[in-house]
Amino acid sequence: MGILLAAGMLVGGLIALEEQAGALENGVARTPPMGWNSWNTFGCNINETLIKQMADAIVNSGLRDLDYKYVVVDDCWFDPARDSAGNLRGNPSRFPSGMKALGDYLHAKGLKFGIYQVPVDKTCAQYFGGYPGATGSQGHEVQDAKQFAAWGVDYLKYDWCSPSGTIDDQVRTFAKMRDALAATGRPIVYSINPNSIHAKTGPQRNWGDVANLWRTTEDITNKWNTGQTNGYPMGIQNIVDVTVPLASYAKPGAFNDPDMMEIGRGGMTDTEMRSHFALWAIMASPLIAGNDLRSMDPATTTILKNQNLIAINQDPLGLQARQVSNDGTRRVLAKKLGNGDVAVALFNQGGSTTTISTTASAIGLAGGSFTLRDAWTNAVSTSTGTISAAVPSHGTVVYRVSGGTSSSPTPTPTGRPDGCTATYRLVNDWGTGFQSEVTVSNNGSTAIDGWTVKLTLAGGQTIASLWNGVNTGTSGTITVKNTAYNATVAANGTTTFGFTANGNGSAAPTGVTCATP
Repeated sequence: MGILLAAGMLVGGLIALEEQAGALENGVARTPPMGWNSWNTFGCNINETLIKQMADAIVNSGLRDLDYKYVVVDDCWFDPARDSAGNLRGNPSRFPSGMKALGDYLHAKGLKFGIYQVPVDKTCAQYFGGYPGATGSQGHEVQDAKQFAAWGVDYLKYDWCSPSGTIDDQVRTFAKMRDALAATGRPIVYSINPNSIHAKTGPQRNWGDVANLWRTTEDITNKWNTGQTNGYPMGIQNIVDVTVPLASYAKPGAFNDPDMMEIGRGGMTDTEMRSHFALWAIMASPLIAGNDLRSMDPATTTILKNQNLIAINQDPLGLQARQVSNDGTRRVLAKKLGNGDVAVALFNQGGSTTTISTTASAIGLAGGSFTLRDAWTNAVSTSTGTISAAVPSHGTVVYRVSGGTSSSPTPTPTGRPDGCTATYRLVNDWGTGFQSEVTVSNNGSTAIDGWTVKLTLAGGQTIASLWNGVNTGTSGTITVKNTAYNATVAANGTTTFGFTANGNGSAAPTGVTCATP
């Protein structure tokens, strides 16, 4: 976060995005997408034969039947030059049958077709000189969306690949392709990465109004911990640290994306790779494999095919696990499931085996008798409330907890004037600054049109950047009004705005109130 602020990419009081449409509701990605992407293992070295072999491997390994269905062809699939009409086309030597034929092959296998593009002039490979041309979608959004639909594309990975642009420039630009895809009438999962070659804006807002999936960090690598806060490359532990605080953003059709998986690519122990999968599963992350599916060892196959964890990930509530506790070594995450169960991850961030414990009450369940199913061993045990395990270094034990009744407390909001509520939440505190989120809730039975939130910051705190709202003042008492695109809040609905600030975030603001016109 400090890097982001130092970069000076954000400014307080973002410009209202008049041309942006409302929240994205395109009917797809109601649970996190599952599949495979070419980049992590093959980079630019892709071709038609390779993609078909991976598709065959998905089917033959049984992964397709577990819902790994999206086959995403990443960077370097295209001809370096558009045709005379400005249309994209597949690289003729790499994809001689053309992209529609590839999509048809995937569809005939019961799979879905994913493709890669960027909103600027050059793809990432082109930006770094690894592939010729400049074939980004800038100025071609409608044309390219129509082309993707004609090819039968089901998933678009859209990568920023530029150091330029403020966060509101990114929102506006990503929204162009969102709307172009919608205009085609074809259901296409829209996956964006605002962080690529750019200040890390992914965790700075809820992008669910723009895309189905949005990257939270820099690119992943097949290491446990690279020591990065949010810089290239990111290890598993580093990505978890960034993504866990963003849990409130996840819902059906909109998910935080911590990047493609590295399971089966080496660089980590079996325990770490199991932990990687378990954490992605409970964080409601897309489960997009990145290994060579043609040569998986038994350990990799066992991890990717864990049906207990897949069921937790694909739960129809679409919730991301929230943090219950974290003492720096022992971390507990809990994810409410659609049938009333709760999935609990006991994650050991330390260097030696340790016992990690929580309780049914702490994860939102009341009662005196509970059943625990271990997601890895499938062993079933009973408990009167204690949830505990000895967890190896960098390991994650996951239990599906059944029984009792939900006791999840309803947060007591501050201020209820004129039918709306403003609820403050600290997202991340890095000592000299912090990130916070305010949820505006409509408590009434009819929609509200316009809202104003007031709050008083603790002494010395100063807002550095604010999104999804327009603020008056940066210290002391702050007034935040809606932007044009989030003025309307449906009956019993919510919207959010967030901000980063300098100062100690542990001291919550006072006098948080919400009012409507």
